[in-house]
Amino acid sequence: MSGTNTTSSDGGEDAVLVGYGDFGTKSSAVRAKMADRVADDVAAALAAAEIDAAVERPWSRVVIRPDAPTAAARVAATLPGVSFARPAIAVEPRMDLICEAARTLAATGPHRSEETYAIDADRVGPPDAHAFSSRDLGVEAGRVVGEETGAAVDLDDPDRTYRIEARESEAFVSARRFDGPGGLPVGTQGRAAALVSGGIDSPVAVWRLLRRGCVAVPVYVDLGDYGGPDHRARAIEVIRTLQARAPRADLRPRVVDGGAFVDRIVDATRDTRMLSLRRAMLAAAEGVAEGERAHSVATGEALGQKSSQTGGNLAVTDAAVSLPVHRPLLTVDKPDIVAEARDLGTYSDATLPVGCDRIAPSHPETNATPAAVAAAEPEGLLEMAREAGRRAEVVSWDDAVPWEHDTPHTV
Repeated sequence: MSGTNTTSSDGGEDAVLVGYGDFGTKSSAVRAKMADRVADDVAAALAAAEIDAAVERPWSRVVIRPDAPTAAARVAATLPGVSFARPAIAVEPRMDLICEAARTLAATGPHRSEETYAIDADRVGPPDAHAFSSRDLGVEAGRVVGEETGAAVDLDDPDRTYRIEARESEAFVSARRFDGPGGLPVGTQGRAAALVSGGIDSPVAVWRLLRRGCVAVPVYVDLGDYGGPDHRARAIEVIRTLQARAPRADLRPRVVDGGAFVDRIVDATRDTRMLSLRRAMLAAAEGVAEGERAHSVATGEALGQKSSQTGGNLAVTDAAVSLPVHRPLLTVDKPDIVAEARDLGTYSDATLPVGCDRIAPSHPETNATPAAVAAAEPEGLLEMAREAGRRAEVVSWDDAVPWEHDTPHTV
């Protein structure tokens, strides 16, 4: 979350500039709608974090006027659609006040003499809006920082960068930046029913959907005798962690009672059992998707990671549903998934045996055909699972039972 030039305390800043990148190239009308959504998400996230702040969108940036700029920037930088959050000193757009703000940041950083620096300055507005140019800003602010610190300038790879944005009515001077996830604001790309478990992969897949603007409707399939309350509680907890990054989206888990169809799968199948289980779970997610007006279903599967996730087997499982199946982690290596889970705070040691492992046969099929899998399945399995999805329980955060665990859940 944090980027360059970060410190733990505010140094005279009284504002935070929030910028966005990926949708900056869209049409002005689309860009404005997405920027408004980012502003609303920022306001909701700050309120949830109990940070007092006013949130404005006067032009191409979201501006936060918080009591605690560092805390506000950290929260804003967790949200999809946000490219960066910069704590800044806001002043009138006058050269003397801008340079004084740069001096304050250099002194309170503090900026050590051995740290090189650069000035990144922009003057925005009509030619007559200011009595100086962008170059003037860079030269004068650079001189002041040099006088204050005795540090050397490095325009190629500076240790610290002072960012100045001078607009018509206000200028912002910053020496710190918190990098955000980028992407698109949540809710701009519809909804997908996403299968989740208490494992490492599926929460990361949910996050990647959120980051691209899609509301991921979490679907947890309770495996009956092969699952347990700990499995359910752990799955709900990791989704609760992600809820803070999408404060206005409905991420309440949808819990499907899958015990009956899981028992039928175990009784009727052998080598193709895991494929039938995956097909039934996708069908259950499709049942949830019907009621949620979701355009697709999604999973945390990665190509070749397990026997049911070979290229051929994925084609077999996809045939169970009519909606598109998205796999945000399809080509991602496991160590990279683990690292992302740690960054998100959803990583936990896999010490709790998962139901799927207990269901798996000794010699699972790795290259099945749709016909062979369908022939081995009990009659009506997929419709049974789909109907269970239609009857899914929506779990309220207030009613969710916390996962009691010995191993710390977040890192």
